[in-house]
Amino acid sequence: MFAKIVFRRATLPSVAQRAYASVPRRGLTAQQKQVVKATIPALQEHGITITTLFYKRLLEKHPELKNIFNVVHQKTGEQPAALAHAVWAYAVNIDHPEALSTAVSRIGHKHASLGVMPAHYPIVGEHLLNAIKDVLGPAANEQVLDAWKAAYQQLADIFINFEQGLYEQGLKTPGGWKGWRKFYISKKVPESDEIISFHLTPVDKGALPSYVPGQFVSVRCYVPELGYYQPRQYSLSDVPDKNYFQISVKREFAKDSIPGGQISNVLHESLPEGAEVDLSMPFGDFTLDINATTPVVLISGGVGLTPMMSMLKTIVNQQGQARQVVFIHAARNGRVHAMKNDLTKIVAENPSVSRMVFYEKATENDVKGLDYDLVGRVDLGKITNKVILPDADYYICGPQPFMKAQSQSLEALGVPPEHIHMEVFGSPRD
Repeated sequence: MFAKIVFRRATLPSVAQRAYASVPRRGLTAQQKQVVKATIPALQEHGITITTLFYKRLLEKHPELKNIFNVVHQKTGEQPAALAHAVWAYAVNIDHPEALSTAVSRIGHKHASLGVMPAHYPIVGEHLLNAIKDVLGPAANEQVLDAWKAAYQQLADIFINFEQGLYEQGLKTPGGWKGWRKFYISKKVPESDEIISFHLTPVDKGALPSYVPGQFVSVRCYVPELGYYQPRQYSLSDVPDKNYFQISVKREFAKDSIPGGQISNVLHESLPEGAEVDLSMPFGDFTLDINATTPVVLISGGVGLTPMMSMLKTIVNQQGQARQVVFIHAARNGRVHAMKNDLTKIVAENPSVSRMVFYEKATENDVKGLDYDLVGRVDLGKITNKVILPDADYYICGPQPFMKAQSQSLEALGVPPEHIHMEVFGSPRD
């Protein structure tokens, strides 16, 4: 209930299976389920009003939670809208909450990376129910509130059990930890006009856990003008099993009336090499199956290439690998195309890897065939012979409109939905 529900085609992770199996079977009565379903029209009409009021009161009463929530998303309305959708989706699926299992997995990984604890859930529940009561007025009678209290508790139990499983798994992982761990910026590597890679080394010099390509970490920085910490999630952009983690961060510049990215600008401009930040364990379920041998097609837009580079480098580093990989990337031009030299080198050294790079508008310094392959936006229909491969898995990462367009294109070309995996990367103004 803290984050956005994003539906994803995937199999249910074993951690999520255990979470559902271990939830106390208090359940809702048939009457309570009917009451919850009866509120669906009201949630459609008043959901954002409810969640906006909820966040306002929650953060007024518990300012310490500002260290967890992205305050930019509060100002833009993105977080209230996301929560309103989540509440509506839960009501729609109240008879079969397991239908939200992939969404629970996605949100649970985000929660774990932010340090959400069981004690947070009663606080959220109290303020959410109060907001429902105040916005719906007489329509939120005692029967409605009792039904939603039971429904919220059922969902909270699912999340608590799932996240507990993630925390336990992290502590069992060699080099793993729970909560925040101090790292310092050991190196800053410019990757393009907008993106810098940060090498993050643990202050305690201890071992680092391995991770699965595609996973992310939360980075927490103190923002003096706000007076509290702000966390952001960034994909790990290199191979595992090094003595540092690498993230690659796009700096969001101010444009017109839109302010610059809060944390990206702090990382780029205010934190030199040697500065310290807090990091979470690696989390995330948008991950490469490293044991598979079937083809992989990696499709990215902009800074969405960061988890893809981790996947690509991991595949080519595997001993004796001959797994076919197609790397498709979209960038505005060569100035903002990050890691292009790394990609060129990998393609040159690995016959099983090919690439198709699209520049929206190439500059006079961009060399076709070296820097890019086609001008314009990604059109998979134009490169069908390179994209549609037997038994391939497709991983897509980038802005939401980009991902929607590419997934729809793949399905239109006959790719089974279960072979399409997607991750929304980052958020505006981060």
